[in-house]
Amino acid sequence: MSVTIDITGLPEERLLFAPSPLAELNAVLHERRDGQERRERGERRERGNDGNSGRPEHVRPVMTDDAPEILRYAAFSNRPEGGNPAGVVLDATGLTAERMLAVAAEVGYSETAFLTPGSEQGAYHVRYFSPLLEVPFCGHATVAAAVAVAGRSGPGRYVFSTAAGDVPVEVEPGDDGLRATLTSVEPKVEEVPAVDVEEALALLGWSAADLDPALPPRIGYAGARHLVLAAGTRSRLARLDYDFDGLAAFMNARDLVTLQLVWREAPEVFHVRDPFPVGGVVEDPATGAAAAAFGAYLRELGAVTAPAVLTLHQGEDLGRPGVLRVELRAEDTRVRVSGTAVAIP
Repeated sequence: MSVTIDITGLPEERLLFAPSPLAELNAVLHERRDGQERRERGERRERGNDGNSGRPEHVRPVMTDDAPEILRYAAFSNRPEGGNPAGVVLDATGLTAERMLAVAAEVGYSETAFLTPGSEQGAYHVRYFSPLLEVPFCGHATVAAAVAVAGRSGPGRYVFSTAAGDVPVEVEPGDDGLRATLTSVEPKVEEVPAVDVEEALALLGWSAADLDPALPPRIGYAGARHLVLAAGTRSRLARLDYDFDGLAAFMNARDLVTLQLVWREAPEVFHVRDPFPVGGVVEDPATGAAAAAFGAYLRELGAVTAPAVLTLHQGEDLGRPGVLRVELRAEDTRVRVSGTAVAIP
């Protein structure tokens, strides 16, 4: 079934979780990963190690398998009603992928981060689940999780081991609360076939004339794949009315996590929106992984020159304004994305 969705005036819960049959696409993935986890736990038991020895003293189990403690944070904002809400489970030891997916669906946010403490101080294994599927990396949930950890353990440097690779995160106190800065995995940018651009535009209800010719379509990666499409005007960006199921199928076929829709206000200031139908979400309010990919995209095109600091405004059209800071360094091709996060009561 194809459904066209105009998000104007939709209540927040419709924006954060729009159910669809896409969950079935991930059943095999979860089953295989759960089987691998069971084998690894069996091997640890045979070695006399249940996997919990060496847990840092500053992190204690705060949950049971049936009832994990779920924290809720708004990332890229210092107000609970702004930015992008994320669920955070600080100790997911023993949780299967199936259980994590169920928890994420119950929370209903675009992503929930599940942390398992590593053997070294400040090290965590992290998995990210939307209400429908697991994603390799999520920027806003990383910021939320790092601030949540720092709220209990204090500011400092943490390392999140994700499916995309190791992501260092620095948490520092600031005037507007704790601020987390993640450093992406090695990014890359690739061209997009013209036929794919045409199909994406048709699904969005856009035309080629709506695009900014100075910022051509590309796929950016900094932990997850995002198709970057630049609108020529702010009014074009403000009107988001797309084929939900059609766009989800298009994105799944190309391993895309979101579309990064952007409009350039100034040389280093952008407004962005991110449809996320593959995760069961009409629109992501603030997308750190896409921001990192976009930073790599701008560097690759020569649209900005490192060192540079970019400001991305996102969520304004949803009534959840957030600000993402993207830093490009001349000596490091990785991208740094920073923002505040605040607990949601």
